[in-house]
Amino acid sequence: MSQIGKLQPTNISEEMKKSYLNYAMSVIVSRALPDIKDGLKPVHRRILFAMHEIGLIHSAKYKKSATVVGEVLGKYHPHGDVPVYDAMVRLAQDFSMRYPLIDGQGNFGSVDGDPPAAMRYTEARMAAITSELLIDIEKETVDFMPNFDASKDEPVYLPAKLPNLLLMGSEGIAVGMATKIPPHNLGEVIDAINYMLNKTHVGNPATLKKPTAEIEAPVVATNAEKTVSLAEPQTLLASDVTVDELLEFIKGPDFPTAGAIYDITEIKNAYITGRGKIVIRGKAEIEEIGNGKSAITVTELPYQVNKALLIAKIADLAKEKKIDGISDLRDESDRRGLRIYIELKRDATPKKVLNNLFKHTALQTTFPVNMVALVDGTPQTLNLKLILEEYIKHRYSVIRRRSEFELRQAKARLHILEGLKIAVDNIDAVIQTIRASKTQEEAKQNLMAKFKLSEIQSTAILDMQLRRLAALERQKIEDELQMVKETIAYLEDLLAHGQKILDVIKGELSKLREKYADPRRTKVYKGKVGEFSEEDLIPNEPTVITLTNTGYIKRQSLNSFHTQNRGGKGITGMNVKEEDGIFHIRSAQTHDNILFFTNKGKAYALKAYEIGESSRTSKGTAIVNLLNIEAGEKVESFVIYGKDMKDSYVFLTTRNGTVKKTHIKEFDNIRRNGMIAIKLDPGDELAWSNLTDGKNNVLIITRDGKAIKFNESSVRPLGRATMGVRGIKIDSKDQVIGMDVITKGDNPELFVIMENGLGKKTTIDQFPLQNRGGQGVKVAKVTDRTGQVVTAQIIPPNCEEVIITSKKGQIVKLTTVSVPKLSRDTQGVILMRFSHASDGVASATCLVKN
Repeated sequence: MSQIGKLQPTNISEEMKKSYLNYAMSVIVSRALPDIKDGLKPVHRRILFAMHEIGLIHSAKYKKSATVVGEVLGKYHPHGDVPVYDAMVRLAQDFSMRYPLIDGQGNFGSVDGDPPAAMRYTEARMAAITSELLIDIEKETVDFMPNFDASKDEPVYLPAKLPNLLLMGSEGIAVGMATKIPPHNLGEVIDAINYMLNKTHVGNPATLKKPTAEIEAPVVATNAEKTVSLAEPQTLLASDVTVDELLEFIKGPDFPTAGAIYDITEIKNAYITGRGKIVIRGKAEIEEIGNGKSAITVTELPYQVNKALLIAKIADLAKEKKIDGISDLRDESDRRGLRIYIELKRDATPKKVLNNLFKHTALQTTFPVNMVALVDGTPQTLNLKLILEEYIKHRYSVIRRRSEFELRQAKARLHILEGLKIAVDNIDAVIQTIRASKTQEEAKQNLMAKFKLSEIQSTAILDMQLRRLAALERQKIEDELQMVKETIAYLEDLLAHGQKILDVIKGELSKLREKYADPRRTKVYKGKVGEFSEEDLIPNEPTVITLTNTGYIKRQSLNSFHTQNRGGKGITGMNVKEEDGIFHIRSAQTHDNILFFTNKGKAYALKAYEIGESSRTSKGTAIVNLLNIEAGEKVESFVIYGKDMKDSYVFLTTRNGTVKKTHIKEFDNIRRNGMIAIKLDPGDELAWSNLTDGKNNVLIITRDGKAIKFNESSVRPLGRATMGVRGIKIDSKDQVIGMDVITKGDNPELFVIMENGLGKKTTIDQFPLQNRGGQGVKVAKVTDRTGQVVTAQIIPPNCEEVIITSKKGQIVKLTTVSVPKLSRDTQGVILMRFSHASDGVASATCLVKN
């Protein structure tokens, strides 16, 4: 058996490297990456060129897509029919392409991810704008190469009058690299190119080549001697435009599905470096639908988001309670446009639901910009300026080559017209010469010899019809001769001046803009969307913070309470243990800051929304799960302040009557394990806290019914880790039960509540202003019937209601006007009755009207 072929030993690892490298380069150059000149991958270019070859232009009749696919496969594309048809489908989808290149008829897929119909069912032709990619291709403007079997030639790239790479964008994954270029707006891109053209200079201007020899009858077939030739694309086109200047025109990507993009800094970075991440949001609006309900309507989606999957995701999140407040979800999209309808429950907060949709669904996505394209066959990461520069270089080359082709054609026509003019001017002699010749060949030779014509001119004269001898026809020849001479002069001048070629580019682009430009679809916001925080997702609304004696805390909506008459039993507000009781309740906004103070003099911080919202009867969450408090440490009080209270002070009071004033800034950035707020004497504990502006009066009340009012200016501000000064002098059996701040010059009412449910209001002017450290005066008449004073606080000016909580968890909500105004040395009236004889008032708070 004879040996077939030739065996050559080789190292397998080297062979694998070589083969893989060849494969990788084939994928990079011949499949996955677009060429910077026309913005097309090979498969797209072959589809458009095949449609051009079979005359499937935008004004032609539709033909089956299978015809185009077969043409591409049979002549140009050595791969399967499925990728060719998929690529063709994408070029026809108005939700994938900013300017579709194919005009499709039939089912070409949908934004829901529905597949297109089979190629035998759909029809297609080129879109009108596609002709701008192929125009002048027959004028030797681009290079051609053999197809896969060398039976035909195909273009290496298209003339591409359109700046297609930026207009259509591109996406592909090669070996070791990928590209993802967003689409842009035609008008903006053309404006940027024209601006760049105004600042572009030709560094190596064209030079005219003089004929090497004068000949009597020029050879027009090539006419190389007399054709003006410009230096090949090595011509230097220099521009000092910056990316920042270009961004004055190109605001950002313009996606076919519209939406909105954010963060001008990141957008600019993507255009400067060629890489970046651009945040895209769909368009969603909140609308009132009556009966106190709202709905969210989505009319625009982020680019490349599947609508059906988005709706399914929203439904799953609503079902799993990850997004609360959705009562109905419908897809109301039709031929008029996209519309997703999300109906909300009556108690839902629309903004919160919408923010959750942005956070948890594809209603907000990120477009990873990676502008990689082939530049002269080499993959490069390009910034905006380089892409536009390469486009200008490409069009410069195309117009140069087109002009050279047209110049050759014009000179060839001029040569023929000059011969025809000689014949017309000597028509009798020409006719006589032809009649005297025996054959056509002899006639041609005789004409060439007698009138010094070229072979081409003689042939043209012999082919001339007799009607051309009419007077009007002779004039037409002379007019055409003059026009061709002017065309030649124009083309020679154009090729001799590179700057004029740039003017031609600018003029062509201006016509494109006038013909195809449309308004921007995607809105651009300079600011960032920002990282999501809990505060973004929680509405800032009134709430009530409740803390029990054993350390359970909860947050409740004000809707949990309703106003009652004085003396009622109220409703069950919290299920507490026998030994537990509620001893602090405060109104707040959900975005407010809360400072917790413990008996050991330490401070801890939380946001109000960080406390879990609970039902009316729930006991809440153990505060040890929210704060890292130590063993034996107990939260005794807390203050609530908003963002507009940064100039305030925290006024602290201990059980033994020591007071201290510290600026609120001292409590910024508190660690989870807390920080020291006050140094305590042995046996003393921090009992109370409140906010002040540094100029007000302070009222301190004790359990035995004593109160002292003094100006806080007598207490100088101190740092955190310091001891305080004496505020009120008390005996060993008494303790401070409250402290409040009074705005200087005001005469508010003090709301005093006794242990057995009695209470009253007393005006502050009944308390004399004293020096700090005294014993004070009576705040109420304390007896066995009243019990000791449990709580006393100033009623804010905009407070209309008060909530009183018992040790066993009963709650009553009263209007402040229903509580009588009495003098200091009185017992008060019954405000609350108890279901259990052992029960008593634990705490109370005034509700400030929002």
